[in-house]
This record gives sequence, structure tokens and C-alpha cells, in this order.
Amino acid sequence: MEYHYWMAGILGSWFGFLFLCSFFMTGKKKSGDESMEVVRGEEEVKSQKSFKCSAVDGICGDDQAEGSTEVIIVGAGVAGAALAYTLAKDGRRVRVIERDLTEPDRIVGELLQPGGYLKLQELDLADCVSTIDAQRVLGYALYKDGKHAQLSYPLEKFHSDVAGRGFHNGRFIQRMREKAATLPNVTLEQGTVTSLIEEKGTIKGVQYKTKDGQELKAYAPLTVVCDGCFSNLRRSLCKPKVDNPSHFVGLVLEDCNLPFPNHGHVILADPSPILFYPISSNEVRCLVDVPGQKLPSVASGEMAHYLKSVVAPQ
Repeated sequence: MEYHYWMAGILGSWFGFLFLCSFFMTGKKKSGDESMEVVRGEEEVKSQKSFKCSAVDGICGDDQAEGSTEVIIVGAGVAGAALAYTLAKDGRRVRVIERDLTEPDRIVGELLQPGGYLKLQELDLADCVSTIDAQRVLGYALYKDGKHAQLSYPLEKFHSDVAGRGFHNGRFIQRMREKAATLPNVTLEQGTVTSLIEEKGTIKGVQYKTKDGQELKAYAPLTVVCDGCFSNLRRSLCKPKVDNPSHFVGLVLEDCNLPFPNHGHVILADPSPILFYPISSNEVRCLVDVPGQKLPSVASGEMAHYLKSVVAPQ
């Protein structure tokens, strides 16, 4: 069932995020280990004199001196921004290159589980969800064949603030970027990384194009690739076989009251699941899993017909 794919994707994203954070906080890695996203270079550190950092809503890290960058992070999404903040708090000099520093508008990463919130607290990032109109999520309501069941998170042993959170993904990411950029040893720049710089089998840094179109190179002993599902670097590190059994279609419902407040709602429909959860005080996200490798056309009205004839009656 397609349900397993999207649940695995959500869990996989957060487990990957937690793994990266714990890995770099401990600083332990066997020399023979390999990773698709973590690329180590030799202990030679170089820097470009022409480096300029770019602001996020007027916030910007200081320019780093030549030869000072210890870690280059490609991408400032959830993983990249959190990793930059965590490493910088640990005293590392971090340089983040993100292709677009404007607020993202995406339907992924909007429903944070309680375990993820606990990890944000551990990383001193919990305040990133406190000022974005995030909504507490206390569990799920499951619907199937006219019946329903309510499932609450087992939070009795935790502080009352611990719960899931539903929010606009873009607002969350912007807050994390802003917080990372407040640290003096983090620089955040808008640019598109076009390739990894490799010498004798060792990654030495990255080549990237600035917002103004200038081609530059950046060097560091460690490069971390966190540029998301549309990465143009991952294929140079591995060649995964990707199967797309379905697509998610996202809708926003305004001023809609769900049957169980502060809960995610999962409808186990035919042929695939439908999910509802709050993302602000007056908005509910609806995600419809549409099976098949080809998405119905929006322009031709095929998508609207599918939603009205197949999804809405359920």
C-alpha cells in the first residue's frame, strides 16, 4: 500500500536528521565508513578572499578569515540549518551555501512528532517553533470504512510543553536559518553549488555560482551535502534507483474545524490515504496520496475531477 511509502519517507527524513546531529556532536567516525552526504577532505583548509555572506531577513554571519572554514554545508533546510547551528555552538567555523534564502513554500516537513520536538529542545532550537503560529499536535484520529479510533501520544512522563507541532515548513526553516546566522562563526550565503572539488579521490570543497552569477570555489576539510531531494550533487556520490509509486497533492483549508482538535487525521481511503493536520491557528493542511507515476494534469482539469469524484466522496 502507498501508505507505507509516505510514512517511511516522513520517518526516514527525521531519522536522517537525528543521525546527522548525533554524529557531528560526538565527532566519531571510523576511517573506513562511507556516507552519501558526508564527505571528508584532507586536513588542508583554504578559503576564498572574495567570499561574501548574504543576509536572511537582515541577519548575516561575519565573513570568515582566509583558511578558517572547517565545515562547508550545502543546503540550509532542516538538516543543514540545524547542523550549522549545532556545529557552530561546538566551536566549529561553518560556511553554509544555500541556493535560495527566501522562505520556502513546500508541503513537506510540516508535522513534527514529539520526539522531534525533544530533539529541538536538546539542540537549543525549540524556540524556532514558538513564534511561527505552530499548533500543538497530541495524537492522531484514524478513519476507515465509517469507523474511527483516536490515538494519543504517550506524553504523561514528559513536560507539558512536549507534544507534536504542525506549522508552515517555510516559516520553521527561516527561523532556523536566522538563529544559525546569529552565531559569529556561521556564514550563510546564497549560491548554487554546481560540483564537488575532488583531488586524488578526496573531496576538498565545492564549486558554486553566486546569486550574481559569479563562479567561485570554497575549501574545507569537511563537506556535508544537505541540499534536499532535488540535489544535483547526489548523483556524483551514488546512483540510487528511485521508484515513485505515487504523488502527494497538498491543499490548504482555511477556517476548517477538524473533528479532533490538535490531532492529525488519517483517512485510510481507497485507493490511498488522505491526511489532515493543523499548520496554523486558522489553516489545515490536506495531503492526498495520488497513486501512479504520472500526476493528473491540473491545467486540463484532470486533477480537479479526480479530487471531486474519487477523494471527496470518501
